[in-house]
Order: sequence, then structure tokens, then C-alpha cells
Amino acid sequence: MRIVSALIAGALVLGGATAYAAPARTPEAKLAKALEGRVAGEPVSCINLRDIQSSQIIDKTAILYEGPRGVVYMNTPTSGASSLRDGQILVTKTIGAQLCSIDTVTLVDSGSKMQDGWVGLGKFVPYAKVAKTAN
Repeated sequence: MRIVSALIAGALVLGGATAYAAPARTPEAKLAKALEGRVAGEPVSCINLRDIQSSQIIDKTAILYEGPRGVVYMNTPTSGASSLRDGQILVTKTIGAQLCSIDTVTLVDSGSKMQDGWVGLGKFVPYAKVAKTAN
């Protein structure tokens, strides 16, 4: 009977250890993963809308816009960043052909299609892939 109790206790300890072995993916970890192998450039005020290939929301932190040649532009909103959630739809209304740091983006819930907040954009920091050197 002691052996069975010891095996059950051991299984519970191991099961508990594996439940905590993989920490929850924090927004900071997601951002680090998305920018891994890239180096930051000088911030810019605007990016061309035609160059945006995709966008990704990092919860409560930033919006990443993928541009030409694998450059990722990170935008940390100046207001409303706490409203950012994965799975939201970004609705942008611009006057010209550029997305700029003075623009606002409406956040729409992807399930209900109802407005879910907004953010005021900040500067765009380009992150380019680091060139690999031949040895």
C-alpha cells in the first residue's frame, strides 16, 4: 500500500511540475519572439499604407506592422494601449496614403464586430533582420 501511495504522490508532484514548467506567454515574451533576430532603427513618423503586408497586436503593448523586405515596424501607442487584445480587428481611417503617428486606430471585437476601443499611434520603430555573416 505504501508503494501505491508513493507512486500516486510522485505522479502528483510530477504532474504539478509540468503544469508550471511552461510559463504563460506574456506580452513581453511575445514581443521579444516577434522581434528576435532583428535590430531597431531610427523611429519614423509615418509608413506607407501600400507597404503594410500584415499587422499583429501584442496585448496591451504594441502593434507590429510587417513591411517590405521583412522589416517589422513596432508602434507603441501613445494612448489606449491597454485596450489592445489579440484577435481584435484594426480599423484605420487615414487622409492620405500613409499611416502616421498622429492617426488613431479603432479596435473592433472580431466576434461581435462591435467597437472595442481605440488607440492613438506613436512613432514607428523599424526592426530589420540582422544580416548573417559568412564564416
